[in-house]
Amino acid sequence: MFREFIGTMGFVGMTPPRALMIGIGFLFLYIGIVKKKESLLLVPMAFGMILANLPFANLSAHDEGYLLNFMYQGIHLIILPPLIFLCIGALTDFGPLISNKKTVFIGIGGQLGIIMAFFLAQATSLIPGFAGFGPGEAAAIAIIGSSDGPTAIFTSAALAPHLLPAIAIAAYSYMALVPLIQPPIMRALTTHEERIIVMPPPKQVTKTQKIVFPIVMTVVIILLVPAAGALLGMLLLGNLIRECGVTERYSQTLQNEFLNILTLILALALGASATAEAFLTPTTLIITVLGLLAFVFGTVGGVLMAKLLCKLTGGKINPLIGNSGVSAMPMAARVSQSVGQEYNPQNHLLMHAMGPIVASTVGSAIFAGIFVTLLR
Repeated sequence: MFREFIGTMGFVGMTPPRALMIGIGFLFLYIGIVKKKESLLLVPMAFGMILANLPFANLSAHDEGYLLNFMYQGIHLIILPPLIFLCIGALTDFGPLISNKKTVFIGIGGQLGIIMAFFLAQATSLIPGFAGFGPGEAAAIAIIGSSDGPTAIFTSAALAPHLLPAIAIAAYSYMALVPLIQPPIMRALTTHEERIIVMPPPKQVTKTQKIVFPIVMTVVIILLVPAAGALLGMLLLGNLIRECGVTERYSQTLQNEFLNILTLILALALGASATAEAFLTPTTLIITVLGLLAFVFGTVGGVLMAKLLCKLTGGKINPLIGNSGVSAMPMAARVSQSVGQEYNPQNHLLMHAMGPIVASTVGSAIFAGIFVTLLR
């Protein structure tokens, strides 16, 4: 009996790959706790990663019939991403987009990352000894370029569930790295004269406009791309709950308690899906590189589109808001603000940057819907 008990200890089943994944979990905990970067996401994700790689504990998302497998069904069955979009809608002010509709084009420019990553992913078949990615897998990887975790999960769960852990963790990791990745690109693509442009305060938007906007957008977009309905329907419902003025209790719950619960479950389940067997593969490394390229191209596309708008409007658009062409909400807008303040303390770009972020969030969800429709 003693020998049998010894054989059940996790130390017996520990392998170098599992130890490495536990080490990565410790690194994420350090970033979340000590460096205080994306702590609400990284702490449960890192702990889930550690739990999943402890031998014989049945604490991975792939252990059917056990706790974390049940949590993971919210991702596998595409339940959690739309619900998180419902909360994001309740947190988001669509006013900057409504008041300055030209910023929609910056959000469109930010989709360059998705387009480039889609073709680059399919080109990986040229790598010696690597079979490459099919169109559905390439589409799921490409959505990392949106810098939108729920959309990336939605697409990979529908088109490439076997790649979901690597895609989701890459997407959320790059969201956390926005303040490191984007500023050098923004500075490289803009001139000093462009960076010091002071944008006037956004025009006031009426309450009626804010109520009508999500209703009309829901009908129009879902009629065009029905497959995007789960994401965009929830996003726009959340925004309507925020703006209509008669559902304040719902709005407060969505912005706080419900979002916190969903984020905790999502992050823990994602971390628990990153077992050594599923994660430590050459495919994961390639996905990580492609995800970084997608994010970089998305930032480049947004900044270049903002530069074009700057020229077309006679210098009324500061190109530094172009980084918000990727929908890393609200981190990208904070980066626009901080970089703008470096060059001109009179610059207040935060609210201006929210317009492109909202447009990019909607645009990437539309891309996800198109991919799911054509490639599922």
